[in-house]
Amino acid sequence: MRVLEGWVSGPLSRFLDESAARLVLLMTSSGQVVAQHGFTRSVDVMSAAALGAGIMASTGELAHLMGSPRFGALVHQGTEQGLLLSGFDTPRGRWIGLVAFGPESSVGIVQLFFQQFTDEIAAATPPEEQRGPVLAENFEHELNASLRALFGR
Repeated sequence: MRVLEGWVSGPLSRFLDESAARLVLLMTSSGQVVAQHGFTRSVDVMSAAALGAGIMASTGELAHLMGSPRFGALVHQGTEQGLLLSGFDTPRGRWIGLVAFGPESSVGIVQLFFQQFTDEIAAATPPEEQRGPVLAENFEHELNASLRALFGR
């Protein structure tokens, strides 16, 4: 398991133990990976993140066109593997979970524990650090003065 934010480890470990998921990818709605488990190559992680974010964005727009609220989750079930793709809200914005599971689990079990996981993530999310202004208040003035000095004007 790899996590970008340490506070995600506990809830993700519990979810993996309870759901028997094979692959898990946690990302922002723009496709930035927050945590992953089970992927062996970074190319696979990036591809899955881009595709998952794209699918969620396109189904969200389809729901909007049909005049309904966005879909909670998408489930694809095959004979050997199932896939849950679900968006959820956190204090840091909308995130997406992509979960692949095998016959040792079921859609209902994965959805149940995924809901508990998202509740834990929302509760464990620390507040974002306050960031100061990126540019100084007098940046434009300083830039113009530097350019005048550089080009002799």
